[in-house]
Amino acid sequence: MNTNFLSLTIELCFGFFALLAMTKVLGKNQITQLTPFDFISALVLGELVGNAIYDKDIGLHYVLYAVVFWGFLIYGIEMITQKFRPSRPLLEGTPTLIISNGKIQYEALKRNKLDLDQLLHLLRDRGVFSVREVEFGVLETNGAVNVLRKHPYETPINSELNIPTKTVAFPVLLILDGEIITEGLTKLNKDESWLIDELYRQGLPGAKKILYAEWLEGEGLEIQTY
Repeated sequence: MNTNFLSLTIELCFGFFALLAMTKVLGKNQITQLTPFDFISALVLGELVGNAIYDKDIGLHYVLYAVVFWGFLIYGIEMITQKFRPSRPLLEGTPTLIISNGKIQYEALKRNKLDLDQLLHLLRDRGVFSVREVEFGVLETNGAVNVLRKHPYETPINSELNIPTKTVAFPVLLILDGEIITEGLTKLNKDESWLIDELYRQGLPGAKKILYAEWLEGEGLEIQTY
């Protein structure tokens, strides 16, 4: 019994890190731009590893083979679509214009098996609660809808409001869950003693009591305690 548990533990750990490594190799688009093909690929890859782990007749080398071979197939498809543009419509699909000049393209919805309730839901995900606000709507290959609003409903931009141009700074994380983030201090060319002094200046005894802290150029520290 103990041998079985040890074997299962080893296979689980091996499968976990093999999938983690494969995810790193395949890139973030497997998650952030999940197309139907990517979704099915992820399910199949998980199923292959799961069956390999729990089937007593299959060893670790089969787990490795399943992960590497399936990952190789996915990686190959990604390389083909990157190098050969004509292959993208076939392998990745193409975006579809489902709202054009403010009018819903019903035939395009039918081709993509999308009903009006689903369309309205996807629009609400983009902060659009009425079709009358939309000039163009595009159904992306990952199932999301991106919209271009009609001019009266567009958010004004700074140039339209004649707001003077100023440099945009990126916030730097300094403390998270009571732990000082040394990478953030390095970006600011500061050390921990500087941060501790800044905290004491605001009446805080140290980093342990702080849930979140960031530094923004021109505005200083933003601190939230537990």
